[in-house]
Amino acid sequence: MLKLKKGLCLESLRQPLKKALATAAAIGAEGVEINARTELRPSELTRTGVRHLKKMLTDLGLNVSAIHFPTRRGYDDSEDLERRIDATKNAIDMAYQLGATVVTNRIGRVPEDPSDDRRQTMVQALTDIGVHSQRAGAWLAARTASEDGDRLKGLMDSLPPMTLGVDFDPGEIIINGFSAEDSLKALGSHVMNFRARDAVRDLALGRGLEVQLGRGSVDMPGLLGVLEENGYSGYITIERDSESECATQCAQSIEYLDNLFS
Repeated sequence: MLKLKKGLCLESLRQPLKKALATAAAIGAEGVEINARTELRPSELTRTGVRHLKKMLTDLGLNVSAIHFPTRRGYDDSEDLERRIDATKNAIDMAYQLGATVVTNRIGRVPEDPSDDRRQTMVQALTDIGVHSQRAGAWLAARTASEDGDRLKGLMDSLPPMTLGVDFDPGEIIINGFSAEDSLKALGSHVMNFRARDAVRDLALGRGLEVQLGRGSVDMPGLLGVLEENGYSGYITIERDSESECATQCAQSIEYLDNLFS
């Protein structure tokens, strides 16, 4: 049976780290995703800092569910790629130190042609990162974005086993005009993090829009059923891209999930 583990992307609260942690605990989150560029950098995290943060998390009843490490370019872009790979490895080490096994990032657009130079560059970079992951005990998870699940699954099939996971974002898939259910069925066994995000397609404007969880086109109960079929045991992570009433909207999303599982 699928168990609800409530995660929260701290960035959604738009608060300083310590305040955001307290808010996350107050609204019912059990795990938090921390941005390793804007909230807590690997280079600034000393052993003493790790102990202090872990104590703060324990006192609040929280765990680190994931580390978010956004890079300016994907792993298909050869410019400064080695530095990007090394930085990703540092984020993976940071995740493990904080008790998390997942580092999330957009890996770049996956070329459809397997012989495309950019795709081969991506495969080599991800394989390198994957070797490090198996030593470190935490893994990079590719956030679903500009392609459907089948194309991302094709990339993963070309990688060695246990190289790359999936950070599944149904809202983003809807925004890009794909089927969240079909994509999750393709990727289900690889999902390491699942984002509870909702969206609708505005046919008049020809684009997608994020909306409050439960008010869009995402069939959340159906997707949770697919996760259950695949034995998913990770976090269901709340994320909202809002400029106002951030904590209230995140709390409402957590309440929505609680009601689904009650």
